Amino acid sequence: MDRAQKEEMVASLRKTFDETNLVVVTHYSGLTVSDMGDLRNRMREAGASFKVIKNRLTRLALDGTKYQDLSDMFTGPTAMAYSDDPVAAAKVAVNYSKDNEKLIVLGGALGKERLDVAGVKALASLPSLDELRAKLVGLLNTPATRIAVVLQAPAGQVARVIKAHAEQGEAA
Repeated sequence: MDRAQKEEMVASLRKTFDETNLVVVTHYSGLTVSDMGDLRNRMREAGASFKVIKNRLTRLALDGTKYQDLSDMFTGPTAMAYSDDPVAAAKVAVNYSKDNEKLIVLGGALGKERLDVAGVKALASLPSLDELRAKLVGLLNTPATRIAVVLQAPAGQVARVIKAHAEQGEAA
């Protein structure tokens, strides 16, 4: 990789750090190519990305961004997961690390807030943005359904009373 390519890579990483909401730093030592492919596919499905990058270039790209506190985590065989959704990358990384012990979550950051391993795991336990939207729609829809049931109930009761009265009249 020549100097121009390195500068381009640093600029690309800096742009990524500026545009993303969540960064999760991991160690991937021992993962096979198929494991990495599987992890990348899971990340892509969740709306996140997973990238193996050179530590030195990453530290250069971090300088001056909101994630500059993470630079000490980039030692050894590191990779980062990132996403615009504040939960997606953490959720996939933590779930994958449960299945495959070779992926180790080191920490991360949500905006300017640095997260340790426990913080990333806590973030992963939160519902995703789509799940929250579904719950909100369900909560908004429930009162309307209850109102419709309450409004229909008196009409149904009146119909049952009239029917019972008619049956009594026929029996007499």
